[in-house]
Order: sequence, then structure tokens, then C-alpha cells
Amino acid sequence: MKFQRIKAVAKKEFLHVLRDPRSLVLGFAIPMLLLFMFGYALTLDVDRVPFIAWDQSSTAESRDFLSRFTGSRYFSLAGSTDNYRDIERAIDERRALMALVIPPDFGRRVGSGRPAKAQLLVDGSDSNTATIALGYAEFIVSTYSQKVALEEFRRSGGGTPKPPLVVEPRVWFNADMLSRNAIVPGLIAVIMMVIAALLTSLTVAREWETGTMEQLVSTPLKGPELIVGKLVPYFCIGMIDLGLSLLVGRYVFGVPFRGDRPLLLFLSIIFLLVALSLGMLISIAGKSQFVASQFAMVATMLPAFLLSGFVFPIENMPVVIQWATHLIPARYFVTILRGIYLKGVGLEVLWREALLLAAFGGVFFMLAVRKFRKKIVSD
Repeated sequence: MKFQRIKAVAKKEFLHVLRDPRSLVLGFAIPMLLLFMFGYALTLDVDRVPFIAWDQSSTAESRDFLSRFTGSRYFSLAGSTDNYRDIERAIDERRALMALVIPPDFGRRVGSGRPAKAQLLVDGSDSNTATIALGYAEFIVSTYSQKVALEEFRRSGGGTPKPPLVVEPRVWFNADMLSRNAIVPGLIAVIMMVIAALLTSLTVAREWETGTMEQLVSTPLKGPELIVGKLVPYFCIGMIDLGLSLLVGRYVFGVPFRGDRPLLLFLSIIFLLVALSLGMLISIAGKSQFVASQFAMVATMLPAFLLSGFVFPIENMPVVIQWATHLIPARYFVTILRGIYLKGVGLEVLWREALLLAAFGGVFFMLAVRKFRKKIVSD
């Protein structure tokens, strides 16, 4: 390959991008739009769960028990009622996710040291949120039960018992337990994969549709030189998008960065080349901008969202799907980003992911070169 030929192709592609507003919007505006939209809208945190209460006891004990829910940041009192009909309507209308019903004898039974019951009704149509909300509620009930048992023990003259086991939890890497800190790094991988592959999927296909491929064929340009020259502008766009995404993640969303920035840059370059090579392969095989763009979306967005571990943990997937995720390059870059971002790990931990990404990039590039033929093939 000759540098002058690659430079000429790259200059031609740069001029096309600068003169095409659609390419600029696709290259810069859409990645930022996706980052802000998903960064704010997509969250796995469950807090301020709206619930409705029916306190039939109206005693100091029942009010104390209810205050455990209203005083928690995980629950928000949406209203009170005195019948099940209002509870059912509130849950049906999504004004409340949960209902707490305290029976009339609650205060009397708690005051006398006897077991007391309370009813918790949860909307199970959203099973994940309902499960988390139930866990919060069970924790509140457990701490209230321990408080009541401790007071009863003291009243009986037993003094202050020492707990047999004390658990002091310590959260590593994401001490605030915010899903945003894991979502934003993974989102950067998804955006880079989708945008880079989508941009390059139109390059060669556009040449076939506009008829300029004949001019390129008549030049001494070789296939690898054409491919590398066309990748250069989109590589620059991808690196700018990466820089903007890192700045937005750090200063807008407040995601902590604990790792090595040069290492992140190096591995990001590898992943970007993987995405660009995949898009180029799709463009060469498609020969139509519409077909290439549609196939690029299917081949990048759906796997990157669903099978990379970005949203859904791979460990919870069926075994067959877990094996299939090994064919998704975004899976490895999501692991790399979260490892560098939140854990601060280095290449001694992430070397397997780095090698696999390099292998993917090499395979996609070689397939693109092999697929490209410096001749017009009649269909």
C-alpha cells in the first residue's frame, strides 16, 4: 500500500463528509442525542416507589410502622384510603405500585408483645421493579420487628442483648450503588459500535449507487488502499465522539473514572477499528445504501443492546445465548469500559478482551479486503 494513494482517498472522503450535512449530523449530533437520552432515561435504580396506605389501627404503633416507609427514600406515600376499592383503582391506574394495609388489631397486638400482621399488595406487572420493592419492604419490616423485639426484651428485664452477628457491608467500585455509573460506560460502547458501523456501511455502497466506482476502478488504486483511505475520516469522527462521550460522562453524569486514560484510549482505538471494519464489510457486501444501513443497524444495535451485558447480565441468560454473546465485539468493550472506569483495572486483567477485539478487527478487515473486487460485477 502506498501512503499517497491512501491520503488521496481519505481527502476525498473528508470532503464528502464536510459537504454532506447528513453525515455530520449522523456523526456528531446523534451520538450525543443517544448519550443524553439514554443516560437520563435509562435507569435500573428503584426508589421513590409510590404506595398507598390504609391504616385501620390508627394507633401510635401503626403510625410508627407506617413512618418507616414514608421516611425511607425508597418509598413515597401517594395517598391514604379506607377501602380496597381505592387501592385496586390506584394500582390499576399506576398511581401506586404498592399498597400497605394495617389491620385494626395491629397496635394492640404489638403493644402486648404478640405477633402482628400487615398486608402488602404489590403490582407484579413489572416483575423486576416489584421484586426490588418487595426486598425494600421486607428489610423495613425486618428492622421494625427487631426494634419491637428489643423493646419487649428490655421491658421484661432482660437488659440490652448483644446481637450474635453484625454485618457491616462495604460496596466496592460503585459505592453509591447508582446504575448510571454502569450504564453510561456501557452506553459509550453501544454508541461507538452503532455509529461507526452505520457511517462506514454507506461509503462503498454510495460509490456503487452514484456510479463513481467506475472512476475508482480506472485508477491504480488497490483494494486495501481504498478501504483504509475511506476508514480514516470516520476514524477521526469516532475519536471525537469518544472524547465528547467521556467528557459528558464525567462532567454531566458525574461517572467516576478510576483507571488509566492512555489504556482506555488504546483499547478504544482497537474497538473503533473493529466497528469501522465491520461497517466497511457490510458496505462492500451490500452495494446499496438502504440495504447496507438496515443491515448495519440489525448487526450492531440489537446485539450491542441485548447481548453485550450493557443492560441485561450475561450470567442470567440461557446457556446457548451466553455462548452466542462471545461473537459480539461490544461485549468485550463493555467489560473493558466498566473495568477501567469503575474498578481501575489494567491490561493484566483485560488482556483477553483486548486480544479478542484485535482478532475481531483483523478478521473483519481481511474479509472486507477479500470481498472487495476492483472490478464491476454485473448482478
